[in-house]
Amino acid sequence: MLRTMILLFTCLALVSPAAVRADRDGPGPGRGPGVTLLRDTQLDPAALYFVSYDGLVNNQSYQSEAILTHAGYQYTAWYTENRNAVVARRQLPAGAWEKAVLPPALTVNDSHNVISLGISPADGRLHVAMDVHDTPVFYARSEAGLVSAPASRAWSPARFGPVQRTLDGVDLGGISYPQFVVTPEKRLQLSYRTGRSGNGTNELAEYDGTTWRKLGKWSSATGSWTAPNGVSSTTRNMYLHGLTYGRGGRLHATFTWRESNSGVLCNPGGLTNHDTGYVYSDDRGRTWRRDTGQLAGTTGGSPVAVSPDLVVDPLDPNHGLMNQESQAVDSAGAPHAVISYVPGRFTQCVTSYAADRTRWARAFHVFRTPDGSWTKREVPIQPHATGRTRIVFDRDDNLYLIMPFARIVTASKASNWTDWTLVFDRPGMNVFGEVNVDHTRVATEGVLSVLYQQRSTGTTPSPIRVADFQLGQQYTQPS
Repeated sequence: MLRTMILLFTCLALVSPAAVRADRDGPGPGRGPGVTLLRDTQLDPAALYFVSYDGLVNNQSYQSEAILTHAGYQYTAWYTENRNAVVARRQLPAGAWEKAVLPPALTVNDSHNVISLGISPADGRLHVAMDVHDTPVFYARSEAGLVSAPASRAWSPARFGPVQRTLDGVDLGGISYPQFVVTPEKRLQLSYRTGRSGNGTNELAEYDGTTWRKLGKWSSATGSWTAPNGVSSTTRNMYLHGLTYGRGGRLHATFTWRESNSGVLCNPGGLTNHDTGYVYSDDRGRTWRRDTGQLAGTTGGSPVAVSPDLVVDPLDPNHGLMNQESQAVDSAGAPHAVISYVPGRFTQCVTSYAADRTRWARAFHVFRTPDGSWTKREVPIQPHATGRTRIVFDRDDNLYLIMPFARIVTASKASNWTDWTLVFDRPGMNVFGEVNVDHTRVATEGVLSVLYQQRSTGTTPSPIRVADFQLGQQYTQPS
């Protein structure tokens, strides 16, 4: 049974101004875990800059991964002012960044055409998927062993094979949102969407250290769904908040649906996203199950289709619910998601999703509790942004929300994630909006690396940077 716990205005009154006001240069006095800025380094003084779909191509928070760590080295990628893709690495904790420029140039000014990185532990390769939005992917991979023994090899473009439009001959067709994930057996999987917004399917491919193969579609675009206004929609797509392996090798997926028929909205200025759903797989994405354990769909067979019994948090499409936000899994294997939308206390009908979200949207923490129910709590720090928030666990299961503009909000496991505290907010960093984070470095070192690009105007290039934070220090409310 869904147990919804939404903190309203009265809850905000319980949080003192000191608890939600961060020092401009570091953590303010709070109750939850804190962060300490260790360093802030520049990758490129003039990275490609243009705004489309309210975002930048070098920093869309649904990139997976935009920055990651393996065997003591960190890797990231971006487009330069001349539109080339750069893949860079540094030896941790603070080595100089080494850069390798790959040959293709970004084909269109579309912020969806991000660069995503993945590592295949079985053969030590770095994989790069880029410049794709409903088109064949641009894909390259490094030589074997490059990331498993990085100190023994110089970093250069010659370490990468040719850029292809397939996965080593496996044709995916037109795709969007390539995301890499590593299985417990150290295989590399690629999640991607085929079709378009409102009429698309999620698919998986898998690399065993030698060859790629398609596993097939696992979500369905078809089926009838009726909105509260009585209007029905017959096609949609599932937008993932993430694909995350957790305890016991379970693969978790939280998501929202987007309908193709804008008639489901109270106003055409909104988003047709609705509901937060959840499925999981215990066989590496071959079959998918509802929260109850019942079969929900099979990959390459009968895919997961829209259904009310997949919903763990219901919400109609009139609240500007964001798609592709973020999820994480705690050490006990429980899935957690951060979602954001405009609560009904402000309006029951979003008429301009960008403006209304910036004015009114709130972030919510949605998670599965040990008794099998789902809880939702409003985070009492307003994002003040259109864009997405990233969710990260430290090694003690404390939670960190990295909001747009690199504002960091935390809650402790000891409080059952109720002592939300704004611990970092530095406007002088001039962050554009959404940011990316290195989940792997948090797990191995307790350090959070945040990839961000500075705000510019028009198409004037701007710096892209990485800020490193030490996590986990506790701060107590002053007496």
